[in-house]
Formats: sequence, C-alpha cells, structure tokens
Amino acid sequence: MAGASIVTKRNRFARAAATVVALFFAFPQPIAGTVLDGGLVLAWIAPLLFVAALRDLAPRRAALWGFGVTWAAYSAILHWIYVVTVTYGHAHPAIGVVAPVALALYIAVFGGIFAASHAWLAERGLASAWSAAIVWTALDHLRSFALTGFPWATLGYAQHENGPLLGLASFTGVYGLSFVSVLGGVALHEIAVARRVGRKPGRSVWAALLAVVVLHGVGFAAPSPVFDETVRVGVVQGNIDQGVKWNASWIEGTLSVYEQLSREAAADGAQLIVWPETAVPGGLEVDPMLRERVARLARETGAAFVVGGVGMALDETGRPSAYYDSAFHLDARGRILDRYDKAHLVPFGEYIPFQDLLGRFLTAVARGIARVGVAPGEAPRAMDLALPDGRRVRFGVPVCYELLFPDLVRRFAADGGRALLGITNDAWYGRTGAPYQFLAITAMRSAETRLPLARAANTGISGFVDATGVVREATPIFEPAVRVADLPLHPDPRDATFYVRHGDVFAWACWALWLGLIGFARGFRASDRVQREQG
Repeated sequence: MAGASIVTKRNRFARAAATVVALFFAFPQPIAGTVLDGGLVLAWIAPLLFVAALRDLAPRRAALWGFGVTWAAYSAILHWIYVVTVTYGHAHPAIGVVAPVALALYIAVFGGIFAASHAWLAERGLASAWSAAIVWTALDHLRSFALTGFPWATLGYAQHENGPLLGLASFTGVYGLSFVSVLGGVALHEIAVARRVGRKPGRSVWAALLAVVVLHGVGFAAPSPVFDETVRVGVVQGNIDQGVKWNASWIEGTLSVYEQLSREAAADGAQLIVWPETAVPGGLEVDPMLRERVARLARETGAAFVVGGVGMALDETGRPSAYYDSAFHLDARGRILDRYDKAHLVPFGEYIPFQDLLGRFLTAVARGIARVGVAPGEAPRAMDLALPDGRRVRFGVPVCYELLFPDLVRRFAADGGRALLGITNDAWYGRTGAPYQFLAITAMRSAETRLPLARAANTGISGFVDATGVVREATPIFEPAVRVADLPLHPDPRDATFYVRHGDVFAWACWALWLGLIGFARGFRASDRVQREQG
C-alpha cells in the first residue's frame, strides 16, 4: 500500500459506517414485511469496506477502529436480544437496550484484534488478502469457543445461499466460507487501491481471486452421499406464545394443539413425529397424567416421537434435584426409551456463570419450570430411535443453542447419527431477524456433515434441510404448522465428510499460518535491525 494517498477522517468514518450497514444486511433481516438477505453480495463487500476503513492506521488506532466498527455492527445485528430480555425475560427496558450492546462487546474484541493484526502486518509489508483471510478465519474459530463461545452471525453464514460454495463446508466447516469471503473481498480492495495510485496489482492478488474461483469449484464438486433409505418424518410447530408457555392454565390448550397437529402428521404417513424444544408443558418423569397423555397419542397415531421437554434428576425422595433441557424418545407403544440432555447451555439464558458471585444479582432468563438454572448434559451423543416398522435408526438430536457450534454438531455424526433432528424454541426472538439467521446457521450444519435435517421450532421456522444445506418445506413464523417429508438416512455418517472425520483442521491451519506470519515478521525485523547495526 506504499504510495497510496492518506485516508481522510471523513472518508474513514464513511467507510466505517458503510461496513456496519454491510455487516447488518449480510444476514437476513425482516424489513417492511419482507426478508432482506444481501449475503450473496455483502459477504464480499463487508470485509472489503472493513479493511478500507483501516488503511494507514497504526496498530493501536486500528484496534480501536476495528473494535468500534464491530461493536456498532453487532449491536445492531443482536437487536433481537431486547425481545428476549424485555418481552419474555420481563427485564426493565433499559436492560433490554444494554443487553445487545453488552454482548456485542464480546464480538467487538475479535474485530479489534483483527484490525490490530492487519495494521501490524501492513507496517511490515506483509498485509494482504491472504493474511486478512487467515486472521479473520482464525478469529471466527476462536469466537466459537472462547468464554464458552458465541458464534452468531459468523461471516461465513452470509454465504448460506451460495450453492457452489456450500460444499466447501464439508471440508472446512463454516470457517472456509469466512476465509473465501475475506480473501475475495480484500483482493478486490487491493485491486482498487493499486489502480487508484497508478500501479498494477501484485501476483498474490490475482492468486487470491483465482483461489476464490477454485474453492467455489471444490465446493461444487464436493461428493454427495447416495441415499437408499428414508424415514417419513413429521415436524410440528405448535406456535405456543412464550409468555404463556409455562402457565398452568395453558397446559390443556398446549397439549390439544400438539395432539391435533401430530394427528395431521400421522395422517400424512409420518413414522416419526418431532416436537420442538420444551414443547411438553411439564415434567414427563414426575407427572404420570402428562406422561400417559403423550404415550396415548403415540399409541393412537402408531408413530414414534421425539419431544422436547424438561428432563430431571431425582433424589432419593423422588424430588427433582436438577433440571435439563431434554429430548425424549417414545416408541409407538408410548414407552420412553431414551432422553438426550442438552450439553451446551446458553450463558445467562439457561444458567448463570460464576453462580456464587453473579447468582446473587441475576437469574437465568429461560429456566422454564426449573427453580434454578438448567444443568448441562454429559456430552453430545446420538440416540437410537425405535421406528414403528421395526427399524432402529440412530439420529443426532441437537437442541437449540447447540446448533450454533459446528464441532459439537459434527459429533452427532461421528457418533453414528444418520440424520439430524434439530429442535428449538425461537419464540424468544419475536419477529426479528433472528429466526431467519438461526435457520441459516442450522442449514450450515447439514452442509458440513452431509446429514439431512428435520427442524421443529415452536413458532418457526420449521421444515427440512437437505444434505447440501438447502432449506426445504419451510414454514411461516408464528403460525401453527405441520410439515411431513421423507428424510434420507446417511449410509455411513461417521465417514460422511472430511469435516466429520477431522473437525476444525482448516481453522487450526489458519492459526498456524497466522502465528507463522507473526514469527516471520519478527524475525525479518530482527534480521533487518542487525544488518543496519553492522552496516
């Protein structure tokens, strides 16, 4: 970038503001009755604008700008947290305003680190589209586990409608899509800068654009499994308002809705019927009347069920000593055969971190019927489901928040899950962009694992995702609905994709390359200093 004109403060602010807007609309947003999703274009434009806003800045100032831009963008993207905390968490509106801004601070740290690293490498002549893509990808990966992780709106999800590129996720996870987006966007920025100052772009820029094309080809050519077995699955969307979900006076109404919708699914041939997260309005293990009600429905329809409910650990007196966010499996005879407990919980939503300290002032938002925070299950694992035709088929059943984590969901496949049943309660989000963004996140899990997925969401969006990550049969939000389809079963899920077998190898390779760049830059400067002293 030597020889380029200095960026004025006004231009920098304009580029920063444009970055915020581009990042916001790179993910689905409902505007004026329609859902705007600019990811196919803005996935490239957002990193281009971000890097343009950082030009000519020293690392410390770049860190502040990167932090501020990311903070502003994600404060807007996470606006739905106001609905979670105020509408359904009954917090003061001031808390609702502060909550998304406070959570965006976490993500802003990664934006600041990226900016500081990019500026530091630029000072040493090592910043490029390649280095930007490497650093951004490593930081996206870090955001998936640092302080338990919160990888909402990772840049790669903006490419969820880019069919040729989706296949790349089967090798790299969503991180490969972040890498390509930054690589292409920053390469275009470098071409624009070179032309502005009257020089030709370097070979590495053209190599970056060639790599973008090649990686699209790799994604397009990614092998798809041959499915020779299916199970007919019905997903039920009860549309139970979050405000009355745990009200005792609504138990009968809730059960009646799910019974009627389940009968519709069975009439359409469903062998397996899936209810959303915590759809059962009570404790199946401690309420015999409730348990019999659901069991009778299974016997009546002749279908197997997976239902979201509150799992419990009982003490020696038979009283609950711990509560879990669980998925129960009932066979067609109404017997509860298995229970999977959600392993990765929502901080502040289902439990309070540092309970001894923070628990004095805060309570978890989504406790449901639990008197205390929800307890985590042991680990992700697949469930053996008994189907009415006599087959026993292994499924992964990720519960809500777990669907945000690529490495966690791939473990359902590694444990032999031949398809995924994603259950969630998106009522918390209201009519914001979050239900649509979460659907894109969910679909990416199928692209990574090549496992088809059936999704049951309380208020939507429910439906099916094919093995390439394309959404099918999607329901509208906030309407009772049923969708029934033949869900293919993967013949060999443990060997489904490179990503299932090896996990985040690509992301860790970006870490290694980033550290290698830092080491090279330090060694180069040290060598240069020695030569100057000797000269």
